[in-house]
Amino acid sequence: QLQLVESGGGLVQPGGSLRLSCAASGFTFDYYAIGWFRQAPGKEREGVSCISSSGGSTKYADSVKGRFTISRDNAKNTVYLQMNSLKPEDTAVYYCAADYRGSDYVSPLEDEYDYWGQGTQVTVSS
Repeated sequence: QLQLVESGGGLVQPGGSLRLSCAASGFTFDYYAIGWFRQAPGKEREGVSCISSSGGSTKYADSVKGRFTISRDNAKNTVYLQMNSLKPEDTAVYYCAADYRGSDYVSPLEDEYDYWGQGTQVTVSS
């Protein structure tokens, strides 16, 4: 059974860092692009970052460029999101999602993703 499990969320002060992990099981991880999305209270879910199946292509939302870094370890079936210089507006539930791709293309569009994790809460507050 395909499963995505996020971890690493928590409470952090502004300017702090967190590293989120997305552990995958039940499918051939190497064939899937992975995206990170987030949803803040009262707001629509938005794309944060995504990475192609090989890790050779990445994309970032303008709001996180220069602060967040996405990476993957296909040997461990895991994608990471390193979040630095966190701001209160980064507070949200963060989700990872998987998109089957026969190529190394990666899409930032939520509708392209077929499988979703349950989410992990990130709260940035002093």
